Amino acid sequence: MQVVNIAPSQMQAGAYAMLLAEKEGDRVLPIIIGASEAQIIIMEMKGFTPPRPLTHELFASVIEVLGAKILRVLIYRVENGVFYSYIFMDAGDKLLRVDSRTSDAVALALHTHAPIFIFEDILETEKVNLELEERIRAQEEKQQKRNTFLQQMQSIEGMQSALEKAIENEDYEQAATLRDMINNYKKMHNQTSASDR
Repeated sequence: MQVVNIAPSQMQAGAYAMLLAEKEGDRVLPIIIGASEAQIIIMEMKGFTPPRPLTHELFASVIEVLGAKILRVLIYRVENGVFYSYIFMDAGDKLLRVDSRTSDAVALALHTHAPIFIFEDILETEKVNLELEERIRAQEEKQQKRNTFLQQMQSIEGMQSALEKAIENEDYEQAATLRDMINNYKKMHNQTSASDR
């Protein structure tokens, strides 16, 4: 597996989705991680070196000083959306296995260029259809734009501002629709005012 993207989670506010993809295949696995973990993994992906060692870098240095080497990371279990990972190390005369949070294991794997593996059944069960996710995201964005537009339309000032913007963007069809809406709004407002007298 390889990390292909880190994006804000659509499901959980303040969290991020780390997308792992098969190196030879088209399946993608999303893993929800925290903001600080996301920042560390993005730094590793971009090759940014901080002035002082971060925790995973310190851990990698300690392993190296002790004469061991990180061999691989294995995502071995998922439970209620939480992924569990092992870090395997070669300590010369023995193979060591350490349990780890998946975000920490992935950061360490990126830092040491160790491969990331996952059991087939977990990948098959937890994979996502990216096309479907993209369609859902596009629909959510459209709905958000509609909601914003409707909020703007709740006042004559908002409609006037939207009309000016449409003219500025040379969206004359939208401008004509807005002009009609403003005229209807004024007409209804004048009728209501007249009936209140």
